[in-house]
Amino acid sequence: MEIGLIGLGAMGRAMAANLVAAGHDVKCWNRSGGEVAGVTMVATPADAFQADAVLTMLADDAAISTALLDAGVLAAARPGVVHIVSSTISVAFSQALQEHHQKAGVAYVAAPVLGRPDVAAKGELNILAAGAPAAMERVRPVLEAIGKKIWPLGEQPAGAHAAKVACNMMIAMAIEAMAEAASLTDANGVPRDDFFELILGTLFAGRSYRVYSKIISEGTYQPGFKAQLGLKDLRLAREAAAPLAAPLPMLDAVHAQMSKAVEAGGAERDWAIMADYTLRSAAK
Repeated sequence: MEIGLIGLGAMGRAMAANLVAAGHDVKCWNRSGGEVAGVTMVATPADAFQADAVLTMLADDAAISTALLDAGVLAAARPGVVHIVSSTISVAFSQALQEHHQKAGVAYVAAPVLGRPDVAAKGELNILAAGAPAAMERVRPVLEAIGKKIWPLGEQPAGAHAAKVACNMMIAMAIEAMAEAASLTDANGVPRDDFFELILGTLFAGRSYRVYSKIISEGTYQPGFKAQLGLKDLRLAREAAAPLAAPLPMLDAVHAQMSKAVEAGGAERDWAIMADYTLRSAAK
């Protein structure tokens, strides 16, 4: 397939490389330029939309709006193109995007992903996919090239973005849970690595606990996913929760704690820096 890709951050670069490795003809647009072996760089987002499918991996609602909607890119897209949005965006914006795509006659598939850049590089992302069945089937080769499993989540793209926001909310809660638990055990002389080995071997063996307990133990917090982006996703979760009949108190608490960690200088570090903020605060 001829595939356009917009956004060459750490995740986008890994996706581009895997698409090339799978034999696809890939052309990319990136605001700040750059290059990936085997990829043709194009001058504008509109050029990327002259393809069979286009995958966007941009930071947020505003970045997609600026790159695509403000410039009228959808209206100039190749007939029959399918647009795959892998960014983590708000539920409301995903709903608005569906309307924009319908007006332009462009198929829209939501495919946000679970996985950090190292997982993306291996082509082992979990893909949360939603959209019209025919469009989903057409872009299956694209999704299979970048991920290890596609999780179908219905025909409404906003549903997949809601699921991604909910997953990130739960990861943040897991990070904070480990930090608060370690605060208790640290204060009572239990070596932190021993405690984490205990929880991983008994109650909490999932990937998020394994990945983030290791980061917390090492204490380096090199960014795989920056705290400022984590805070953005928690804000998106709060926005999605606003219409609900009752508040989500754990979400409010973890959003407040991530905000404090970012304000304390952690914006560019891995979002597990929230754990460091909690542990330091508890030890004072």
